[in-house]
Amino acid sequence: MEQLFLSVVIPAYKEGERIGRNLLEIDQYLKGKNYTYEIIIVVDGSPDNTAEVARNYALQIPHVRVIENKENHGKGYVVRQGLLEATGKWRLFLDADGSTSITHLDSFSAELESGYDVIIGSRKIEGSFLQVHQPKYREIMGEGGNWLIRIILGLWSYPDTQCGFKVLSGVAAEEVASRMVVDRFGFDFELVVLSLKLGFKVKQMPVRWMNEEGSTVKLTGPNGFIQVLIDLFKTKWRLITGVYHIGEYTKRKQ
Repeated sequence: MEQLFLSVVIPAYKEGERIGRNLLEIDQYLKGKNYTYEIIIVVDGSPDNTAEVARNYALQIPHVRVIENKENHGKGYVVRQGLLEATGKWRLFLDADGSTSITHLDSFSAELESGYDVIIGSRKIEGSFLQVHQPKYREIMGEGGNWLIRIILGLWSYPDTQCGFKVLSGVAAEEVASRMVVDRFGFDFELVVLSLKLGFKVKQMPVRWMNEEGSTVKLTGPNGFIQVLIDLFKTKWRLITGVYHIGEYTKRKQ
């Protein structure tokens, strides 16, 4: 059986009111393409009707699969779950709220076939555009967090690791996601640094981003800014102590 070209992974938590609109846009976009695809919605133990809404849309939209986790684990957990469940040659994950449109794949497509293994959307490089900004306090926290990420993990040339729009080759997705352990919002920088450490070619691409109300990001709590900082230092420690077993993959490649 021929491998699918594209898998679209959508992590979803408390998105019952918004996910339908994004699914319709994704369906409209992919229907116009001449490649095979699947859409995987991974529901993260959501207390609302997100899973029910997603299943209802799956009856109307082709190639949609819904994975429902009964317990909440965190965005990082369900993203890696979706990446590993996916079968596509290329595996995209994007936010359920549609803050970064799937139409960005038009500009990403040339890079997909030019030798890059991982392409990450960025809101901080030339060509990007913030259509609707976040509240100022969140922008300040985010800017401070980005600088710490760059300093602690040595990601100097990556001003925005946290944008929720990333594409990985099937090989990169399996090697990176199988090593990821961060369950919450810190998973993005873990994904980027692991991709680089494993020797995958990473490309940044500008995106048009629009803040959507309803974010669960706060200062404290499991999804809070403080937890992201804790996960940042834990990621650095895992890199130092060899927890990620990066050498195993590099040896196989030789």
